[in-house]
Amino acid sequence: MKIMITGSEGFICGYLVENLLSNGHSVVGIDNFSKYGEVRRSYANHPNYTFINGDVCDTELLKKHLQDCDHLVASAAKIGGISYFHEYAYDLMAENERIMASTFDAAIHAFKNNKLQKITVLSSSMVYENTNKYPTPEGDQLLSPPPFSTYGFQKLAAEYFAKGAWEQYKLPYTIARPFNCIGIGEGRALGDVEIKSGNVKLAMSHVVPDIIQKIIKGQNPLHILGDGQQIRHYTYGGDLAEGIRLCIEHPKALNNDFNLSTATATSVIELAEIIWNKINPNEEFHYVCDDPFTHDVQKRSPEVKKAKRVLGFEALTTLEDALDEIIPWVSDQVKKGLI
Repeated sequence: MKIMITGSEGFICGYLVENLLSNGHSVVGIDNFSKYGEVRRSYANHPNYTFINGDVCDTELLKKHLQDCDHLVASAAKIGGISYFHEYAYDLMAENERIMASTFDAAIHAFKNNKLQKITVLSSSMVYENTNKYPTPEGDQLLSPPPFSTYGFQKLAAEYFAKGAWEQYKLPYTIARPFNCIGIGEGRALGDVEIKSGNVKLAMSHVVPDIIQKIIKGQNPLHILGDGQQIRHYTYGGDLAEGIRLCIEHPKALNNDFNLSTATATSVIELAEIIWNKINPNEEFHYVCDDPFTHDVQKRSPEVKKAKRVLGFEALTTLEDALDEIIPWVSDQVKKGLI
């Protein structure tokens, strides 16, 4: 299968492209390096990988390169952490809507005129921002109050793009909702807002690399945003890539949606203490709490039975095993002055 991936140089897609190539697919990646700047992946010279340096909002460019593609993964988006939601509240909505409209315009054209069979949309756990049902099952995004954050609201809108394209043009789709991806390869975003957290600036928009870099830089006590009781399901990027590939390939994924996540819930305090003990095993763990951000959702806990039942997908990499890979990578980035 020949698959185009928009936003191919992003964090999750770094794992996804590698997984697809390893499973015999050809991949066309398109990205304009707007988030991290220019990066080079290990598969850059793979014979079945083609990269296009371009803007996904250029619909004609997408149409041109979709002509011989069987599948499209809609991943491109302005994205960041909680601080990003505030700093770019309008841009997250406006730019991501332009990206979605361009992507779906090109996909509908390729479906009607070429060989495109389906679009897979990478959504977000933030569509469940205001749920009060845990674990949260697929479908609750239609029953719970809409997200407060413009990012969560726009991700919900992206799902409605898929719904509308199916209803009007019969473009088949699958919606994949990754939860809290962790892994290596995520650099500092070009548009990240620098915020002090104790005596250390937040390095990136996600909690795992930030806690690691604070501890490596000697912060003691460790500064935690909020009370540390926030619940997340930290899911290894390699597992998420496998789940997304199954969303692409599996016939029962057609016109369906899936939460892709580990089943294991972890509080921020538990996460911080695990990381602390891996880096400083002989020192007692101390922490202080800083004021949280407005959109720091207290609990994101998905129901994962559907993905297992329908796709045969389980995210089995433990948090501890993932951290054994991530901590040395972040440490090296700190030493190089990149974080």
